[in-house]
Amino acid sequence: MTLTLRQTARLMKGTIENGLPSSTAAGYSIDTRTIQPDELFFAIVSARDGHDFVQTAAIKGALGAVVSRKIAPPTSDFALIQVHNTLLALQDLARGVRRDSAAQVVGITGSIGKTTTRAFAASLLSLRYRVLQSEGNLNSHLGVPLMLLRLNPSHEVAVLEMAMSRAGEIARLTQIVEPDIAVVTNVYPVHLEFFRSIEEIAAAKMEILKEMKTGGIAVLNGDDPRVEAMSHQARGPVIRFGLSDACDIRAADVQPTPERGLRCLLRYGGLEEPVNLPFVYTSYLSNFLAACAVGYALGLELSAVLETAPTLLPLSNRGRMYSLKCGLILVDDSYNSSPAALDSALRSLGGFQAPRKIAVLGDMLELGENGIRFHEEAGRTTAETGWDMLVTVGPLARHIAGGAVNAGLPGKQVLSFETAEEAGPHIQSLLKEGDLILVKGSRGVKLETIVEIIKRKDD
Repeated sequence: MTLTLRQTARLMKGTIENGLPSSTAAGYSIDTRTIQPDELFFAIVSARDGHDFVQTAAIKGALGAVVSRKIAPPTSDFALIQVHNTLLALQDLARGVRRDSAAQVVGITGSIGKTTTRAFAASLLSLRYRVLQSEGNLNSHLGVPLMLLRLNPSHEVAVLEMAMSRAGEIARLTQIVEPDIAVVTNVYPVHLEFFRSIEEIAAAKMEILKEMKTGGIAVLNGDDPRVEAMSHQARGPVIRFGLSDACDIRAADVQPTPERGLRCLLRYGGLEEPVNLPFVYTSYLSNFLAACAVGYALGLELSAVLETAPTLLPLSNRGRMYSLKCGLILVDDSYNSSPAALDSALRSLGGFQAPRKIAVLGDMLELGENGIRFHEEAGRTTAETGWDMLVTVGPLARHIAGGAVNAGLPGKQVLSFETAEEAGPHIQSLLKEGDLILVKGSRGVKLETIVEIIKRKDD
């Protein structure tokens, strides 16, 4: 949305100290490494003080800066807007832009599956609407406002991820986003470094329902008891998705195959039709159903869902399956890992028929004092769900190895390494034609390097 400096300052309750009030910014930025000419720079104060980079923003052609302390303009025509707090100013501006937009806004939160649900929902809705969706990791107290500032009059729907690591963050994001539709994908034990229990996580996720506008639609996971328990906080209609009979958007007769993905019967409103989906994780089926529920809330026809569903590939490094020319089936899930997501991956793939199934698993981070226990449980699941070989990467992942051996996986079929760089060549040397390989770990373990090594077997 194009705003003059005068309009921008008004929405932020700021004062123009320099620059032409009638000038307009081409965009908004908090990072001088990526700022573009004529964008307005927000000098956010965090681990580093954005005020120290105003000069850099000017050199890179920024229109001006939003600052919370008096500074001299780097050039005579460099705009300066003075505010009390630059973070709050960014958020206030975003809320003002959102309120001026006619777009329907969808806010998505949950422990896992936010990004996949967002991508699936945006793909479905794009058949009928002009859609803005979250990009990259713009899902935080900084990223969500930056996404809202990309709204323009052509957008009919915005689909936004809303992430958190502490209580109160979803409430604040909801106050900014003011979603017409609020989605809660699930509640699982993640970010346990910042929460004492899964009940505290559920309470934090429920903030989206407490803070959303009256009459807004709640889209809830009917298979997750903690999410279902939130329904009493809904301030408008509730649409449930899942596998249970009580769900409004439901999948039945789910049939997985490693070559073709999932096939199921989709109940959409009062209609039922078979649908083919190009992924194998049952957790992604839940994300698909959540996306369908968003589409249903916005009046999307079942025919549009059926047309788009076969194209809904998982995002890069998030469970995408590759049938390599060398005869291997690779499932690249190297972007991140958590106990619930790993459990879903192991169970979804463990039942597939393959000459040999190999799980390459890295550390799961941010699990707090229960981290070792969660890794040991993942090892037991690996042993119990039909995996023939386990390779662990990272110090915490050694506890996955220990849990697997204790649960009966022979020690000679378990290898452990400290780093991905160390593990890569060993994994490449042991692979055989027909193997199914899952690669999954937290981003900090850098398992994407192992994925690239495996793909090189096709060269």
